[in-house]
Amino acid sequence: MQRHSDLTLDLRGTPCPMNWVKTKMTLEEMRPGQLLELLLDDGDAIRNVPRTVKAEGHKIVRVTPLETGFQLLIECAAAGRGGGSEEVRQG
Repeated sequence: MQRHSDLTLDLRGTPCPMNWVKTKMTLEEMRPGQLLELLLDDGDAIRNVPRTVKAEGHKIVRVTPLETGFQLLIECAAAGRGGGSEEVRQG
């Protein structure tokens, strides 16, 4: 069964380390078990952000190459402060 994201964060075009900062802030607002769809550029972003996400205790469910970067599906592990609504955020 394929799960759908609770939130989408498009960070293509956002430079390092701001792409991680925005990812971390978003994950802090989510509840445990919620899914974040994260869109990243090739290069430093796809090399660094997933590694840091895992180091923070979150789970990378899936990484999918796209024509313009990568799509990551991340399961939030730590308790956040809010979340729950579906929305799309631009970096």
